[in-house]
Amino acid sequence: MSEHPISRFPVPELADMPDDIREMIEAVQEKSGFIPNVFLALAHRPAEFWAFFAAHDALMDKSEGLSKAEREMIVVATSATNGCLYCVVAHGAILRIRAKNPLISDQLAINPAKADLSERERHIIDFALKTAGDSASIVDADLDAMRVAGFDDDEIWDIGAIAAFFAMSNRLANLTSMRPNDEFYAMAR
Repeated sequence: MSEHPISRFPVPELADMPDDIREMIEAVQEKSGFIPNVFLALAHRPAEFWAFFAAHDALMDKSEGLSKAEREMIVVATSATNGCLYCVVAHGAILRIRAKNPLISDQLAINPAKADLSERERHIIDFALKTAGDSASIVDADLDAMRVAGFDDDEIWDIGAIAAFFAMSNRLANLTSMRPNDEFYAMAR
């Protein structure tokens, strides 16, 4: 365990958390072998904890439309643009696992324009970055171009919604100075 704090804000002890939150966190720990710091940092505000993870799971755990790796690509690329260390490191590890590619996370985090992406992935990342960086400039022609590239409206929505959700998440992680778990750095390298 790192000697650095997980958050600038209070982080409750596992034993002091509401039963439902503690049980969820223990299930995550059982599955992954450690507790990702986002769970501990957000447990400070139980109602927001549940709202955050409900939105996260609704966007990231779907099996239809975008693949799970494509969803993680969006998170890594947009989180890097937003300067979010926690999300780049944590979701970079998940992306390496889901894509079975030890290089893609670093490429997307450092320079998405030079990442080794398929044409489909390039459309996803370009649209996600526009949503994350300049959503006010999105016009009907942008959606039409995505449709011509083969995306349906649900996929276009998911790309934009993931970019938007993680823009909020990135800002919250930066506000709290949420520290990535050391375990994430070596995963799937």
